[in-house]
Amino acid sequence: MQKSDVDILISGGGIAGLAATCVFGQAGFSVLCVDPAPPVTTRDGAGSDLRTTAFLQPAQALLDRAGVWTRLAPHAADLQIMRIVDAGGVDPEPRLTREFDASDLSDLPFGWNLPNWLLRREFLARIDELPNAEFRAGTSATALFTRTSEARVTLSDGEIVSAKLAIAADGRGSRLREAAGIDVKTTRYGQKALAFAVTHPIPHNNVSTEIHRSGGPFTLVPLPDHEGRPCSAVVWMEDGPEAMRLAALPEADFEADMNRRSCLLLGPLSLASRRTTWPIISQVAERMSAERLALIAEAAHVVPPIGAQGLNMSLGDLRVLLDLATAAPETLGSREMLDKFHKARHGEVRARVAGIDLLNRASQIHAQPLRDLRAAGLSAIYGMAPVRKMMMQMGLSTRG
Repeated sequence: MQKSDVDILISGGGIAGLAATCVFGQAGFSVLCVDPAPPVTTRDGAGSDLRTTAFLQPAQALLDRAGVWTRLAPHAADLQIMRIVDAGGVDPEPRLTREFDASDLSDLPFGWNLPNWLLRREFLARIDELPNAEFRAGTSATALFTRTSEARVTLSDGEIVSAKLAIAADGRGSRLREAAGIDVKTTRYGQKALAFAVTHPIPHNNVSTEIHRSGGPFTLVPLPDHEGRPCSAVVWMEDGPEAMRLAALPEADFEADMNRRSCLLLGPLSLASRRTTWPIISQVAERMSAERLALIAEAAHVVPPIGAQGLNMSLGDLRVLLDLATAAPETLGSREMLDKFHKARHGEVRARVAGIDLLNRASQIHAQPLRDLRAAGLSAIYGMAPVRKMMMQMGLSTRG
């Protein structure tokens, strides 16, 4: 039976796990990241993740610190303006629009949008450059044993890895979280999200648009041009049965429904990728740490895809862990360090999950009187300059 030692063992090779490998590898820690599935790093590869991630300012700064942003920047689309549209009247057309310009806060955009399949490709390339970091595909963490001085993680190939710190980045059904006996609270909305890319005749001008009617938001997020045409990523949230009906439609019928839902704000949309569907839940772990174990990303918290909060919360977890680890490397994985991590993150995570839950429920409503009330509330809240600025700061995680 093979045995090995590392500073940090990361279970999960999704976006958050690969980012963590880059971040801690760049900081000088020895890191092993394992995932049972080989990552798909091409747009049209079987099983590729067609969702996109908007990295807000603090997340971009962390990736720059990890030496990976120079790889990502040429492929990123700026998010300069966030636009909220209420289309909840009798007819599906805009009746209220509010815009938030990043220039009101700083000289930088709110964030930068990138396809998830491309992120995997560039994170893996960065890991290959780091002599003390390794990503191992086709291998999973199957068991966890901890004591005060170390975590011992058994891998699916029989190897036992001894680590000062184990990081669970293995998703909403995290095996390491379960092995540590940490419970979660899960909220199900009966929703699914369709994710795909579109082209359109009207340039997006770096404006991210969230259109609210019923079932959930329809969000258009800027991407670089595709085949010479303006391009956006779409996340379309709907009640589960309606989402599955839409996913099964012939392309022409789907585009007709999609264009009605988009209110033609960017002109007629044309499907530019296949359609994928994802379940929508909220979930929060009761703790974000245990002996020699830290939970990050969806192992710790899951939110509906609203306001670009999901992965940015995950990188917030990672930023706190990194700061604690680099401030006192000799305490890596200790109870003191992990208690500080839990205390720093858990309250904020719970507050953000609760806030996104409320936004999602408001966007999901079907009854016309309640949709009218939603529009009135949107107008009142976002029409006040101090409140608008506070909301932008909270969205960037620069406040609260």
